[in-house]
Amino acid sequence: MQRVWYVAYGSNLAFERFRCYLSGGRPAGGMREYPGCRDKQDPKRVVSLDVPGGLMFAGESRAWGGGMAFYDVKGAGLVACRAYLLSGEQLGDVAAQEMRREPGGEFARDLAGLLGEVESVHTMGPGRYETVARLGTRDGLPMFTVTHGDVSELEPAAPSATYVGWIAAGLREAHGWSADQIADYLLAAPGVSKTWTRGELTTLASGED
Repeated sequence: MQRVWYVAYGSNLAFERFRCYLSGGRPAGGMREYPGCRDKQDPKRVVSLDVPGGLMFAGESRAWGGGMAFYDVKGAGLVACRAYLLSGEQLGDVAAQEMRREPGGEFARDLAGLLGEVESVHTMGPGRYETVARLGTRDGLPMFTVTHGDVSELEPAAPSATYVGWIAAGLREAHGWSADQIADYLLAAPGVSKTWTRGELTTLASGED
């Protein structure tokens, strides 16, 4: 398939962190080493955008501890995102690593192969990031993200400080937001207020100790 946009909304908003999915490595503060894609090239382009939907945190991340970010296709708001222009193969490998599967394995190949057929939402399995959502087009190329099949089934859970820190870094990079803007945005996402106060989020988003 032609090139596609992978739309990130969680820690992959931060390019340094996302690069671990492409070229391999362990992001600062993470508990997992990523093998990287078969094609380890950087994205051809990177753009910032907002997409209709919702953001929530749920589950228990084995990479960060605490809740993980999920995109809610039925959400009524706007989600701050960053889109990376990749090959279909790279997107398949990124999604496979999200599910701790092998880049180039069956899941990666299947996902890359079906991108041309996805018109809205396609669920490949019950896993936390086994649903592909098409988010329209940009510059004539399709945009996709991965999420859970039915976010309403998930129990909200607060994200860890390290995970929030990477998301905050990505929001600063991609959208130029202040610490206050980041705190307000994250606090509106289900799961965050279980642990975090606005003041704590503002401090973390500003990089202060």
